[in-house]
Amino acid sequence: MRVAGIDCGTNSIRLLIADVAEDGGLTDVTRLMKVVRLGQGVDATGRLAPEAIERTRVALVEYADLIRETGAAAVRMVATSATRDASNREDFFAMTREVLGAVIPGAEAEVITGDEEARLSFAGAVGELDSARGPFVVVDLGGGSTEVVLGDAAGVHAAYSTDIGCVRLTERCLHDDPPTAEQVAAAREVAEGKIREALERVPVDQAHTWVGVAGTMTTLAALALELDEYDSEKIHLSSVPFDRLREVCDGLVAATREKRAALGPMHPGRVDVIGGGSIITTVLAEELGRRAGITELVVSEHDILDGIALSVAH
Repeated sequence: MRVAGIDCGTNSIRLLIADVAEDGGLTDVTRLMKVVRLGQGVDATGRLAPEAIERTRVALVEYADLIRETGAAAVRMVATSATRDASNREDFFAMTREVLGAVIPGAEAEVITGDEEARLSFAGAVGELDSARGPFVVVDLGGGSTEVVLGDAAGVHAAYSTDIGCVRLTERCLHDDPPTAEQVAAAREVAEGKIREALERVPVDQAHTWVGVAGTMTTLAALALELDEYDSEKIHLSSVPFDRLREVCDGLVAATREKRAALGPMHPGRVDVIGGGSIITTVLAEELGRRAGITELVVSEHDILDGIALSVAH
């Protein structure tokens, strides 16, 4: 069976077309990502900007053409933080019904809860990890929200979604290039409050391994590995010790936009928000080190997108 999963977040829209094996495993046919910044200004205005919806529509048309050309039998499109918060979200859903429905009748985007988002992320992230390394705490650091999930081979035990991500924190606090010390301190205070809120609900002291997913985490790993360009095969399941992780994060927060843009593994759409993501990651490392004694970040290229595709197959 060939299926398609689409993850539309605050910063990017991603497509996975995959073949499903009899044992439930996935084999990639196509995996794509485009930065459309759907959540542009949502934190301040409560509405999706018309130009952001149009950027997303253009990307979705391309994805729909690929779904048709590759012969996927079913599709699930999930919309996360930005659309949960938008008062005009029906404009967005009408657009997805028009584009996707032309390929697979009845298909449209769906908003999922933070809890469902967390569970899909966990399912995608830990599939290739040795169960003996569990329990796992999986963190999906997105543009508008961050999901924290605790689980093991038996499944998810606790999950929480907190409404802070790299785009939201950047728009709220980091206004200068580079941000001032006062702005960084304010961003840390916001991140600390939101992450502690999540960790009060998810008993991460039980975890043995931290798994980070999504673009901020994978980009940080690429930089920690000193890659000249983004290489998903080298990044997938790589480990970053906390001292090296802190070095990379601090450097990105202090850097100018021009310097960040010149980094080989840096996607152009992530340049403006990687500082906010770095601050959240630093806070997570400090808290997980203190609460669980964890000393490194394991990065997975498989995440909620894989979980969405698996949910279609099941």
